[in-house]
Amino acid sequence: MDDHLPETLRVLEHELTALLRRGRALSWEIAREVHPNLEPNAYGLLLWLRRSGSTRLTDLAVQLGIGKGTLSRQIQGLEGLGLVRRDPDPADRRAAQLRLTEEGTRRFDAARSARMDQINRSMETWPKRDVEEFARLMHRFNETF
Repeated sequence: MDDHLPETLRVLEHELTALLRRGRALSWEIAREVHPNLEPNAYGLLLWLRRSGSTRLTDLAVQLGIGKGTLSRQIQGLEGLGLVRRDPDPADRRAAQLRLTEEGTRRFDAARSARMDQINRSMETWPKRDVEEFARLMHRFNETF
């Protein structure tokens, strides 16, 4: 079966699977905290919009690596929930800038605060250097995966 794989890779696969399983469950939980009808994968969109302040749909699609059509449908859903709005792009009136609404910002910040508290509690016994190294390695992995 996978006897030819080094034990380290088997352990890594197991831990990544556990992380992804927990991540999916957490995504459902956080999405429901933001809005009861929010799809779990939309939290990532809200995070990008919160960080950017505002962005064009095409730029966000490139950043996230998803098609404009798919992203447009997801944004429409967020608009329908009152979490996102489109404003005219001052540089190009044919385009729009996406941003969180005040309600979207309030709900996102509350859910994110709860998530960050949970992460902090789970790592509060870790030495600061270990948390920094973990963050560095996760970033490195995500950049190359």
